[in-house]
Amino acid sequence: MEDKASFMEPLLERAEEYGKTSIELLKLKAVEASADIISSLVSRSIALLSILLFLLISSIGLAIWLGENYGAMWFGFVCVGGFYGITSVILFFLIHPWIKNYISNSVVSRILNSPS
Repeated sequence: MEDKASFMEPLLERAEEYGKTSIELLKLKAVEASADIISSLVSRSIALLSILLFLLISSIGLAIWLGENYGAMWFGFVCVGGFYGITSVILFFLIHPWIKNYISNSVVSRILNSPS
C-alpha cells in the first residue's frame, strides 16, 4: 500500500506543477494579447490624430479660399460643413456596419491567434 502512495505523491506533485504552469502560461498569453491590442490602438490613434489635424487645417484653408472666391466668408464655411455633413451621413449608414465588423473581427483574431 505504501508503494502506491509513494508512487502517487510525485505524480500528484507533477500534476499540480503542470496546472500552475498552465495557468501562468494563460496569464502571459492574455497579457501579450492585451499589449498587442493596446499598442495597435495607440499607434493607430496617433496616425488618426495626424490625419484629422491635416483635414482640419485643410478644411479651414478651403473654407477661407471658397469664401474669398464667392465674396462671403461664411459661405465657404457653410459649403465645407455641408460637404462633411453629407459625407458623414453616407459613411454612417453605408460603411458603419462594415467598420464595426472589421474592428470586432480584428480584436477577436488578435486575442485568439496570439503567437504561442
